[in-house]
Amino acid sequence: MDDAGGPQPYAYGYDGVDPHLPHDEPPARPRRPRFWTLRRILGVLTILAVLFGLLVAWLSWSLPVSRALEPLPTPALVLVSADGHPFARRGAVKDRPVDVAALPPHVAQAFVAIEDRRFYRHFGVDVLGVGRALVTNIKERRIVEGGSTLTQQLAKTAFLSSERTFRRKAQEVVVALWLEARLTKAEILSRYLSSVYFGDGVFGLRAAAQHYFAKPPEQLTVGEAAMLAGLVKAPSALNPVDHPQAAAKRQRVVLGAMVETKAITQVQAQRARRVRIRATEPLPVGGYFADWAAPQVKQALDAQYGRIEVRTTLDSRLQRRAERAVRSWLDGPGKRQGATQAALVALRPDGAVVAMVGGRDYAVSQFNRAVQAKRQPGSAFKLFVYLAALRDGARPDSLVSEAPITVGGWTPRNYERTSGGDLTLREAFSESSNIAAVRLAQTLGRDKIVEAAQDFGVTSPLVKDATLPLGTSEMTLLELTSAYAAVAAGDAPVRPYALLEGQDRLSAPRALPPQERVELLDLLGATVEGGTARAARLDQPVFGKTGTTQEHRDAVFVGFTGDIIVGVWVGNDDHSPMRGVTGGGLPAQIWRSFTVSALDAGLVERVRPPPPPSPMPEPEERGIGGFLHRAWESLFGG
Repeated sequence: MDDAGGPQPYAYGYDGVDPHLPHDEPPARPRRPRFWTLRRILGVLTILAVLFGLLVAWLSWSLPVSRALEPLPTPALVLVSADGHPFARRGAVKDRPVDVAALPPHVAQAFVAIEDRRFYRHFGVDVLGVGRALVTNIKERRIVEGGSTLTQQLAKTAFLSSERTFRRKAQEVVVALWLEARLTKAEILSRYLSSVYFGDGVFGLRAAAQHYFAKPPEQLTVGEAAMLAGLVKAPSALNPVDHPQAAAKRQRVVLGAMVETKAITQVQAQRARRVRIRATEPLPVGGYFADWAAPQVKQALDAQYGRIEVRTTLDSRLQRRAERAVRSWLDGPGKRQGATQAALVALRPDGAVVAMVGGRDYAVSQFNRAVQAKRQPGSAFKLFVYLAALRDGARPDSLVSEAPITVGGWTPRNYERTSGGDLTLREAFSESSNIAAVRLAQTLGRDKIVEAAQDFGVTSPLVKDATLPLGTSEMTLLELTSAYAAVAAGDAPVRPYALLEGQDRLSAPRALPPQERVELLDLLGATVEGGTARAARLDQPVFGKTGTTQEHRDAVFVGFTGDIIVGVWVGNDDHSPMRGVTGGGLPAQIWRSFTVSALDAGLVERVRPPPPPSPMPEPEERGIGGFLHRAWESLFGG
């Protein structure tokens, strides 16, 4: 009782109920329903089956099992000169597929023994092999053994990238399982051997057998098969051509594995160690001409097996002489005059490129200054100025003023020549008068000059400012030389090409008007005989033009004789000035050195001086005056 006299409750338990007194049992807690009921399990299995079916369907659509047997998208190219000498190889080689059933048994046994001993017992993924590799790598504290099966390797090489990620590895497992479900073991092994990489740019067993041993894979010996099987682990480091000792050591490992798997005996392994490498003679993978020609070749060819020999326009004899001329003049006078680079390109009149030198040394710099570098041609551009003038009615003997002229605040000046008085077009062109060229441009209009250049094949943008006639718009040496080839050929434009067959030609060239060509030859011949290109004179007619840019940053000479057109550029890659080098100096000397060597070897046509051009007929007088004049001549003999 409390102070109020009321009863006090006594807490017998947590709910106020005496645990010793009888009471009703508490209600049982309801059971939770089972999550993994039979219905749910069946539903999940159904979903997984559908997903698996969709995965298989996707793989069948996106990953054709024949992919490993297909040729490489870009076939291996062996570029051959016009005179029959291979000079460059581009791309990797993959030959026709192999069939394991047609190979000697020891060939397949070598690959299985060293790469996947349980190949015929697993289902695409070797769980035991993965575990064994994991234990070995943990013991060694580094990756020394892989767990990939041959099927997984085929999945990776034929369908997946080579990135080392868990995602790619998971994809590899899925594709390997799919391959095992679709193909027999023999088909998997055949596809693997037909596509695996063997180093030296060679894919597939057939190409490898031919490359390293000069024989088909059906004739491989035990030792040769073991050496090729050993290559797969590290194709570059175990290449028997570059690393014969490492390759031999790896071959002994493969032979030992073959003994362990009872593919061969120990005695056979000892006898198989000695093999003779008969590797295909290596060819350079690049070169200035090869780099320029390869894209043209690839456009003309589809995917094919093996190597494809492509005959090009290059003449190996002219190429050697071009390289020698550039190197000797750069190492001699060029070094003294601050010239570090040069380029030379030689064409036949139809555009066939027979020699190309893109710089001093391809091994040091692969940048091709004949086709990639855009430089100012200087006065060599004046060919198009005078072509426009001839089209406008001027003749080589027409006069042009050399009095000073100012255009838009700019006053052109001649190089080492005093101005003033009148010159014939022949004199102005041969002496490379800048003032005369600007005056002609002002009279003709620059649009006509641009049109003339484009008619001769110039495709580079031409800036139509006052300096246009002095060659301030940049273009490549090949582009400029091809334009000069139009005069030599009598057709414009001349498109340079590299392939003897299979090359699509653009629009047919247009024949130059005979008188227009004769007058251009007049101007170009005068430049060599008595103008700025006297250093290029030979004992037969030579036609050409020099070009020099401001501060002697570029010097050019383009000329032709017989059946060859040659352009030469000299300068520095950093655009630094040379010491007094002009187009009539070092470039003309390189041109002459190369051309004389080619003439002496009978590689350039010998020609006689052409007869002087026929005079233009006098215009016939019309009307009564003409009639009386002709009558007087007929009666009294003029």
